[in-house]
Amino acid sequence: MAIDANAVAQELIDAYEAGDLLPAPLSSRDGFDLAAAYAVEAELARRRRAGGRTIVGRKVAFGNHAVLDKLQLKTVAWASMYDDTVHTASEVEVTPVPFTYAPKLEPEIVFKLKAAIAGDTSDPVAVMKSVEWLSLGYEIVDCPFPEWQFKPQDLVASFGFHAGLVLGEPTMVTEANAEKLATQLGEFKLKLFKNDNFVEEGSGKNVFRNPALCLGELARAIGTSPWAEPLHAGELISTGSLTTPMLIAPGDTWRAEPDGLDVKPLVMKL
Repeated sequence: MAIDANAVAQELIDAYEAGDLLPAPLSSRDGFDLAAAYAVEAELARRRRAGGRTIVGRKVAFGNHAVLDKLQLKTVAWASMYDDTVHTASEVEVTPVPFTYAPKLEPEIVFKLKAAIAGDTSDPVAVMKSVEWLSLGYEIVDCPFPEWQFKPQDLVASFGFHAGLVLGEPTMVTEANAEKLATQLGEFKLKLFKNDNFVEEGSGKNVFRNPALCLGELARAIGTSPWAEPLHAGELISTGSLTTPMLIAPGDTWRAEPDGLDVKPLVMKL
């Protein structure tokens, strides 16, 4: 059965605006596959642009080989991020988060592109040559389906579960430090604290073995998808969680401390 992307997009918008959970994942509907999901995501992006919003980049989902194998996916998934969902930590004392359902926090590496990614996408040093800067970031994700039950196509269609992104202080990438940063990204550790209590240690290896490789895989996947807009200069790319996603609540203070990577720690108050 053909999926009406316009109707599904409206259904999602109505649910988000009302703060209502959808009764069941979209994947429970006959014929709702990844192709249908990307059609819905494109329709949502069209509507947001028509409403005056600007796409500022893309978030990556399923940037972990074990997860890809478990879900039987061939590559990462992605969805758009917008100018009203991306914030810089230094600009806001308390991060504005829409606590609609059961939001979670994901500490991530975020890249800003200075050029389209050319060359070998499986070489982290080559990938870093297209990066203007990188930083720690917190992506806030939220799921409009009961008990966080979903399949990949549900995430893609539902704004990629993207509710917000908080950017830390950027580290500029230069010809002199690109190779060092590419190596560090595959080796560094990260400690995550909630209200000054240690929660979990993550690592760059959790994201496609190296977040730069995740960025390269995104470029490769988009390059083999004729309907997808190619990556371009100025885009922000959030590469996936370095730790287990964590439930959040108003009043929380989160702190991420990297070890072995030349980026600044990141504190976020909710």
